[in-house]
Amino acid sequence: MTREETPKQLLHLVFGGELESVDGLTFRDLQDLDIVGIYPNYASAHKVWKEKAQMSVDNAHMRYFIVHMHRLLDPETVGE
Repeated sequence: MTREETPKQLLHLVFGGELESVDGLTFRDLQDLDIVGIYPNYASAHKVWKEKAQMSVDNAHMRYFIVHMHRLLDPETVGE
């Protein structure tokens, strides 16, 4: 694959933690956040997010998120 054919990296961060309430977005303890990793595309991030979310299904306050880092780094980015 040449440089022109190489897919553009669209970095995604997967992380999670326990929320103070099930309908909020405030974490109980920032020191306990689970920083799962950074992935080169949405598909690989989604796969890991799904695995982590399923592992914590018994805890209603535990939530995992996918952050589209490429949109923060380059707001003009179009893609997933």
